[in-house]
Amino acid sequence: MLVLLAAAAFAAGAGASALVETHEIRLKVNADFQPRNLPAHSFAPVQFEGYVDVAKPGGGEPPALQQVVLDFDRDGRLDAGGLPTCAPERIAAASVEEARALCKGAIVGTGTIEALVALPSGPVPTSSPLTLFNGPRQEGHPTVVVHARTTVPATQTYAFVVPIERRPGEFRYRATAEIPPLAGGLGAITHIAVKIGRRYTAGGVKRSYVAARCGDHILRSHGAFTFSNGLVIEGVGLEKYCAQRP
Repeated sequence: MLVLLAAAAFAAGAGASALVETHEIRLKVNADFQPRNLPAHSFAPVQFEGYVDVAKPGGGEPPALQQVVLDFDRDGRLDAGGLPTCAPERIAAASVEEARALCKGAIVGTGTIEALVALPSGPVPTSSPLTLFNGPRQEGHPTVVVHARTTVPATQTYAFVVPIERRPGEFRYRATAEIPPLAGGLGAITHIAVKIGRRYTAGGVKRSYVAARCGDHILRSHGAFTFSNGLVIEGVGLEKYCAQRP
């Protein structure tokens, strides 16, 4: 197993991203949040957005992305109190539309996934809308259930759990996504994009699934990515500036 440390952290505005390239993989990552004006001490609702692009330099199918580990700043907060949950088995055979209807109250984010599938005729693209649901808690920690359905080379539905562990130290949360094999192991992810944010009322109290404060003018995130060829890219960091408001 080859571990590549991407030591640089990219601090900049909304368009900045982290880029790591080897002779086998080009990995581009970005994460952002809105609004940028936040209280210094209390938490305010935000929407989180992020994407991951994976390509093979020179073209063709890249190694399959197998695991993504994301850490989030202590100035961020997740609140699922009073929000309905959606068990993965409930939507394991559902289409995108059916899953969203079955667990409408548990939706916390949406997005897209794109991949290349290695067929005898050559790589073929496939894609699906993503839906992120508030999942049942595991060992006291919140979870997200990720749902997608692809149709190349055949219809396949994915519904898997991403645990979100609360941790001590610089980062408050760690989300670990074990990505199931795509298209029977023939597929490799080329793009994932998500938007996460849900405002709701529970028990007469207005809540936000994700919230943040601007304690030190920077919100940080950190990622590690594991691929099927044994490559692990660690230390992919992003820093986004925020402005303090009263």
